[in-house]
Amino acid sequence: MISSTDRYFIERKYHNPEKEFDAFKRMAYHGTGYIEESGLDDEQILDGLAQLEKETEHLPHPIARAMAIKYVLENERIYINEHDYFVGLYSLGRLANKTTFEKWAKDSQSLRDADTLECSRDFNNSGAVMIWTDYDHVVPDWKSLMELGFSGIRERSREYRKLHEKNGTMNEEKSAFFEGIEIEYSAIIDLIDRMYNIAKEQTFDKSSKIATCLKNLRDGKPTDFYEALQLIYIYFIVSESVDSYQVRSLGNGLDGTLLPFYENDIASGKYTKDDIRDFLSYFLMQWSAIGNYWGQPFYMGGTNLDGSTKYNELSYEILDVYDILEIYNPKIQLKINTNTPDFILNKAFDMVRRKNASFVFCCEPAMIKAVMGYGATYEEALNMDIRGCYETGVRANEVSSTSGYVNAAKAVELVFYNGFDNISKKQIGIKTGEISEIKTFEDFYFAFLKQWEYLIQQSMKITNDAERFLAFVNPSSMYSATIETSLKNGRDGYGGGVKFNNNAMLNCGFASAVDSLMAVKEFVFDKKEISLTEMAEVLKNNWKGYEILQIKAKKSPHKYGNNDTITDTYASAMASYFANKVNNVPNNKGGVYKAIFHSARAFVIQGERTGALPDGRNAGEELSKNASAAPGMDKNGVTALIESATKLVPSDYHESFCLDVMLHPSAIDGENGFNVFKGILMTYLKKDGQSIQFNVFNTDTLRDAQENPEKYQNLQVRVCGWNTLWNNMSKKEQDAYILRSENIQ
Repeated sequence: MISSTDRYFIERKYHNPEKEFDAFKRMAYHGTGYIEESGLDDEQILDGLAQLEKETEHLPHPIARAMAIKYVLENERIYINEHDYFVGLYSLGRLANKTTFEKWAKDSQSLRDADTLECSRDFNNSGAVMIWTDYDHVVPDWKSLMELGFSGIRERSREYRKLHEKNGTMNEEKSAFFEGIEIEYSAIIDLIDRMYNIAKEQTFDKSSKIATCLKNLRDGKPTDFYEALQLIYIYFIVSESVDSYQVRSLGNGLDGTLLPFYENDIASGKYTKDDIRDFLSYFLMQWSAIGNYWGQPFYMGGTNLDGSTKYNELSYEILDVYDILEIYNPKIQLKINTNTPDFILNKAFDMVRRKNASFVFCCEPAMIKAVMGYGATYEEALNMDIRGCYETGVRANEVSSTSGYVNAAKAVELVFYNGFDNISKKQIGIKTGEISEIKTFEDFYFAFLKQWEYLIQQSMKITNDAERFLAFVNPSSMYSATIETSLKNGRDGYGGGVKFNNNAMLNCGFASAVDSLMAVKEFVFDKKEISLTEMAEVLKNNWKGYEILQIKAKKSPHKYGNNDTITDTYASAMASYFANKVNNVPNNKGGVYKAIFHSARAFVIQGERTGALPDGRNAGEELSKNASAAPGMDKNGVTALIESATKLVPSDYHESFCLDVMLHPSAIDGENGFNVFKGILMTYLKKDGQSIQFNVFNTDTLRDAQENPEKYQNLQVRVCGWNTLWNNMSKKEQDAYILRSENIQ
């Protein structure tokens, strides 16, 4: 395992942990241990890029972009350090973007439809829809990288280029596509050669092993476990920090990708199991030290075509090393099925209940149905990648960029004001009639659906307009070269080069919307305690003067997540409505839209821009997240929550569907706790749930942590699709977790 001294230095490789650090701007920092004379600093590189731009500004974008990346890689300061088995780059701030990506993004704005662009801005400002161009969910074909190496990937591209020339299918666009790959992969290989030449001159203990590794990766494919890890890391750090495409899975199943190397090294005696664990500890610490707020994902496990499990001895070793390191980044996705071995489940359960380790359990049966729902074959679905938080995608043949985070709760709010938004002071929705004209709950519900539909359809219109320029703004030479379909087509992977060119539309604030509709039904139309016009004024004034009614609304039994029949009937219909409006609608890339039940941080950001709601929520408070209940409203236990969630038909959400569960430590304590945990997970799986994740909390502990943060430096919280430290959360966010925990005592 990693030594305490080496860990100390790796924790300072990307930024100084003793100084203030913004995880959202992680690439703006510099660490220590880099060889100053090996390259330039940021300002010097930017000056060089500005000079280079004069030479390349008239070239096709793939070539100009690749040349800018080449310049950065040629001049990066390098990290070859006695405390680390892994190399490093000093300048992580995507410097090549200054003269390419950022300039071209501005250019694309002038080519966009003006009305659609204004709508996009209004949606973002109002909290109705969060929408932007997404380059953050990329998974290369790790199998090709492992079998070919960087030089083999370049050679395969050359062969396809010759084939297009031979077949007469070459044109200027394809020529630029292949030339961009040639330049960029040659630059990566030259970077590795530069690293090798530095490493071979060093005399510290690890230097000869590092040098041999780099020489082999320069010349061909990885030959052992350590080299495979180094390849993953080099691809990641160049793609994320120079090329501007976030790599959202380390391996096509980290255990599966590494298993052949593990078995060969153990069988040949090249490395022992202890050696393997050492390499893993240094590897995993890279992402812990980087500190991406969202976490760096990798998944493990799954099922083979013959029905056997893909989990193996290495799977457990990875979990055990992660456990010993006591880290929460990278985050781990576990593919779960009825064949998942107990030794994996029990290890993961124990880690979750002891320290809220960063896990999400991804249930294969429903996820396979979801992926097949947009045209994938059974085999493609079985071998799907899991990307980002828990999103699915066809391995080595799908680009799926997230589009609109559609705020269902905002659609309820817009009904009260005839589509006018009191936050942005603009007409955000459509005019569904003055609130005084709505006489029945059915009319109110229909108006909500029309507002919601408008947000969905406008989001698709915005996305179709914006994504004409994905490859124009950011050619994906590094990614596309790993995708054989892209090479066959001679087209950028983000420009229609792959089989599935999809988009995901996110259903956000769902439970808040359901609960609000139920409150309107109960208190306005059934009990007639207040009129709709009065309710509109109450909400505009943030419940002031109506605190008793607010308490009633909060305590109503008609809340999603409690297996309440009438509530779940509406919730099921609403979930189906969203999925039907989104799934398989053609986009302008030759692909389709996919529904996704995921919120990321929209539940906080959109919550801040959403006014008071009829469910008793105050203006600015967080909304519900994922497919979960509103904060503190799931009061009937985890079984009721699962019943409510699975009535939504999770497999209808083709990109992903995730349920958040909070458990009290006593519920899963002791030996029987494993059976309880497994019972919850398998119940959810058998009811066709997709992903599920857990927080195990005691209210007293959370309150004490809020009052005495110094005592809880390592307390982890599962946020949405990632973990963070309790002490890194705002008091408002902490209060929401305390509220939820109070209902599970």
